[in-house]
Amino acid sequence: MRRSLLDARSTLAARAELDAALATRLTDELARRAPRCIGFYWPIQDEFDARGVVTAWLAAAAPDRPRLAALPVVTAPATPLVFHRWTPDTPMVEGRYRIPVPRDTEVVVPDLLLVPCVGFTREGLRLGYGGGFYDRTLHAMKPAPQTLGIAYDILEVQDLSAEAHDLALDAIVTESAIYARPLGNQR
Repeated sequence: MRRSLLDARSTLAARAELDAALATRLTDELARRAPRCIGFYWPIQDEFDARGVVTAWLAAAAPDRPRLAALPVVTAPATPLVFHRWTPDTPMVEGRYRIPVPRDTEVVVPDLLLVPCVGFTREGLRLGYGGGFYDRTLHAMKPAPQTLGIAYDILEVQDLSAEAHDLALDAIVTESAIYARPLGNQR
């Protein structure tokens, strides 16, 4: 299933239009949720690139209410992610798995995470790349951050077999919808 979904994402038609629509929905959802610090991801394998949305969100901060953004850093296999502060001007270096990470910035704790999805269900379950980094991270973060899965409509699946360690995300944001779990069911 993972390979099929990655292939579907890599061959999306009208990608610029889909990205613009997803950016608009994500911007609206960030305004509604009002986080102080967003943890997001460096785009790989044709993921939605949230850097533009996050950059605009940072720039719109009120002087008396600063905002922070952070990128995940893998410090070792099978460990939770650590988030390092990011700005559009942050120098980047190659991290584990050849994914760029901020160079020499402080560790911060996001109160909202943007989580990339290879696949998703409307109930907030997500299929990732199989490394378990986000699952371990979400179990370790106290207090738990808000979580927004980022995906394209084409990546929706009807069923994902949830394992005991899987945590449903608070919402999935796509180019055409926001699938939010009822507030009583969120972590």
